[in-house]
Amino acid sequence: MNRLNSKKSLRRKRFRRKVKLIFTTSILMLLLGIGILFGIKLQNLAHYQKIPKTLTIIGNRKVEQMLLTPNEYSRPQIPLKKVNSVVVHYTANPGTSAEANRNYFENLRINKTTSASSHFVIGLEGEIVQCIPLDEISYASNDRNIDTISIECCHPDETGKFNDKTYESLVALLSWLCTEYRLKTDDIIRHYDVSGKLCPLYYVNNEDAWEKLKTDVTDYMKR
Repeated sequence: MNRLNSKKSLRRKRFRRKVKLIFTTSILMLLLGIGILFGIKLQNLAHYQKIPKTLTIIGNRKVEQMLLTPNEYSRPQIPLKKVNSVVVHYTANPGTSAEANRNYFENLRINKTTSASSHFVIGLEGEIVQCIPLDEISYASNDRNIDTISIECCHPDETGKFNDKTYESLVALLSWLCTEYRLKTDDIIRHYDVSGKLCPLYYVNNEDAWEKLKTDVTDYMKR
């Protein structure tokens, strides 16, 4: 009888040790997982902090700083904490310059007719104007303002097709942004993909042209 009780007691002790070992291992694995995730977040944060918030040059292209005056209609200074996509727009004002479209955003603080802005505007001569720092949101992409960088592109006519100079600067800027923010070319989206708005018009009506743009960005990043 005593021998039987001893065996039962031994089995119970072994079972308790096994449960304790499993529990301890599970806790350690959980803590390790949390540590890894926390480490990744810290690495991403450190990487984000190293990305310049205002640009002076992209490739061999100068970026002109024309930051908007802080105001609630076009530059609310709301932090942009995470970038998941870059959104391409067209101005819908044929023949207008990058500076003219930037000034439209600036004047919204005075006329207060709507809320609108963009991080960058690319002009007909390929000039790149930065309107919003990269650590602030712009008012461009509806409910995706909180996690996207926006680029407005000028165009010469009603078709909305970008000319060669605008297109080449767009490819260079998209390539830089994808590299810095560790994005894939599939993370380059149209305003249309966010809200259904026909923007950028030519690249909504011509899906092949849109896919070619992303291919050109991929090729540019391989240089």
